[in-house]
Amino acid sequence: MKKIILTLLVFTAGVSMLNAQAVPPQQAQPAPNPNAAEIKFATDTYDYGKIAKGADGNCEFKFTNTGKEPLIISNAKGSCGCTVPNWPKDPIKPGESGVIKVHYDTNRPGAISKTVTVTSNAKNTSAVLHIKGMVEVPPVQEPFPTKKPDNNGIPFEKTTTGFN
Repeated sequence: MKKIILTLLVFTAGVSMLNAQAVPPQQAQPAPNPNAAEIKFATDTYDYGKIAKGADGNCEFKFTNTGKEPLIISNAKGSCGCTVPNWPKDPIKPGESGVIKVHYDTNRPGAISKTVTVTSNAKNTSAVLHIKGMVEVPPVQEPFPTKKPDNNGIPFEKTTTGFN
């Protein structure tokens, strides 16, 4: 009797392990809404080019709702704290346009390669905007003149009392 019970226990454990490894059936995906809002950007990349350190780091991304329902932008997030987006909080009606403003902190010299992820109720629920460029450091100016201005441009001269 013990052998039968032990055999049934081992068999039940084996079947349970096989079922645990089975892939659950796929849940039916809801059909996409053919009337949903659509966000269409004029361009998804803004190139600052070469920009001076401390210069105005503002740029704009213009977009249009090309869908059939109002567009609601729920969030816009920069890839780091130096990239701060500002987006319209009110719904954008079909056919209307809007602007996402982005400020980049140009006090950080070097190459710019940042993104802003825009989340909305559009068919493409997430859109990625790119900013790029180069923040240049101004050249260092010499703190001391190399020639005396009152000596007709001649470098310092040695005199008997010292340098003149």
